[in-house]
Amino acid sequence: MTPSDQPESWGRYPRTVQSACPLFWSTERLPQTPGRTVLPFGLGRSYGDSCLNDKNVLLLTRSLDHILEFDVENGLLRCEAGVSLDEILRLIVPHRWFLPTTPGTKFVTVGGAIANDVHGKNHHRAGTFGCQVARFELLRSNGERWLCSPSHNREWFEATIGGLGLTGLITWAELKLRRIASSQLEMEAVKFHDLDEFFAISADSDRRFEYTVAWLDCLAGGNSLGRGIFLRGNHAGPEVNILAPHRPPHIAVPLDFPEVALNHFSIRAFNTWYYSRQGRKTVAHTVPYDRFFYPLDAINHWNRIYGRRGFFQYQFVVPMTSDQQSIRRMLTRITASGQGSFLAVLKTFGAAKSPGLLSFPRPGVTLALDFPNRGTGTLALLEALDRIVLDAGGRIYPAKDARMSPRMFQESYPEWRQFRQWIDPQFSSSFWRRVTTAV
Repeated sequence: MTPSDQPESWGRYPRTVQSACPLFWSTERLPQTPGRTVLPFGLGRSYGDSCLNDKNVLLLTRSLDHILEFDVENGLLRCEAGVSLDEILRLIVPHRWFLPTTPGTKFVTVGGAIANDVHGKNHHRAGTFGCQVARFELLRSNGERWLCSPSHNREWFEATIGGLGLTGLITWAELKLRRIASSQLEMEAVKFHDLDEFFAISADSDRRFEYTVAWLDCLAGGNSLGRGIFLRGNHAGPEVNILAPHRPPHIAVPLDFPEVALNHFSIRAFNTWYYSRQGRKTVAHTVPYDRFFYPLDAINHWNRIYGRRGFFQYQFVVPMTSDQQSIRRMLTRITASGQGSFLAVLKTFGAAKSPGLLSFPRPGVTLALDFPNRGTGTLALLEALDRIVLDAGGRIYPAKDARMSPRMFQESYPEWRQFRQWIDPQFSSSFWRRVTTAV
């Protein structure tokens, strides 16, 4: 495999070199790779190196793409781990079913969604993706197959959900679906002027809406610190009798943008335009589910706008406090740095506990930010943000991470020592080797 053919993460950093081994049958044994470890790789939508295995082997799972059983009456779907959420939605939406939990892209595999225990805009109602998994089969490198569920091989079930693909290969999984009356969403966009107003709107919206999330202008300071647009929605009722699956992406970024395209001035201009374009305080729409849940999926290869050096996505969660001082410190630090993000997403997590041992979500506030990779300056900013997160008792999302230190990971995920006993001896990743070295 040449360097240009190498699988890469969505953030396109770090660069790695590994062998690729396609898997075609969920009934086959895992390949033997003496002296090298393996790691499952689906669609590569993890942002950092949790899906990479430098100088080792990636097990390409995308060909494990068969729907095995769909119980239309009871909303249970069993499929191989390489099936994408995109493919599931095309099948289930016309039958009035939907995914109970979905991340911000549908171009992830079921195996990847379980391994990263992804979350969505309704965490305060439904919890994580792992909460919707009824059972799965786990194939170990020694050929053993474990049927895992909350009541059968529970320890393996809990270790594999959010286990970053390290406990073995998920061959198939059974998911619980959510009944819907329409493929449309009743959505409201609410403009807020500062962080205090966000938390007031969020508390009210979480009570009345299933889905809540906000975009932030992270370069606005002073009295406008934390301004943005709050999006909230519910599935439409039977009166909106539309059951149309989504359309394929209709725009593509054909080439890598030059690095100078995203800079302080262009990001500030975008943020100002995006915030100002909504003239009224609240705007209501009925929209297709694709527009509400997956706006960036309409653009193929949107990660190319960050250039060949890629970007860092930085997502953290901190406990909820009365003054939200850690979020304020974070936004103040970003504003002062001039390294803004035009994809800044703020949400509150609910109390629903994931079954996963290493799952990221916990009750509190989560903020996700995209920073173009500008080398040492960007890394220095992220290290400063790490200190704020750690001081607040928070943690960073491994699926989004490409550079957190072993100390940061080990202090914020104390369960990692317990988790080690469940790792398959033939499995590893660039991320795991990086964050579990001695502090």
